[in-house]
Parts: sequence; structure tokens; C-alpha cells
Amino acid sequence: MLIAIALVALTNVAMAQSKHPQDVQKINAALPTAKITPAQRAQVIKLRNEGEAFHNAGQHGKAEGVLEQAKAILRVR
Repeated sequence: MLIAIALVALTNVAMAQSKHPQDVQKINAALPTAKITPAQRAQVIKLRNEGEAFHNAGQHGKAEGVLEQAKAILRVR
């Protein structure tokens, strides 16, 4: 049972490690043509930078939250 829990935890970490950089790439790709206000653009950049920092610090739950907020403003999946 403990082995199964450990495997699930490791799988989640591995998925987060690849998903967050992909999210940052999606945000970066969408920013140049996004039809958003300057304030929204600043917010997206702030959220993207925070998400990247959280990811690099191993705080994947926080990274997920802020990157999803940035993607929502840009309307990207």
C-alpha cells in the first residue's frame, strides 16, 4: 500500500515537472498576440513569473494555481 502511494506521489511530481514549463511556453506564445489590456498583460507576466519561480522551488501546487490564472486571462488551455 505504501509503495502504491509513493508511486502516485512520484508520478504527480513528474507530471508537474513537465506540465509547468509547457504552461509557461503556452503563455509566452500567446502573449504577443493576446487581445488584453495593458493591466491584464502585466498581471499575466507577473503570474507567469511567479508560476515559474514556484515550479523551480518545488512548490508545484502553487505553480499550478498561478499558471492556470495566467492561462485563463489569455484564454488558452
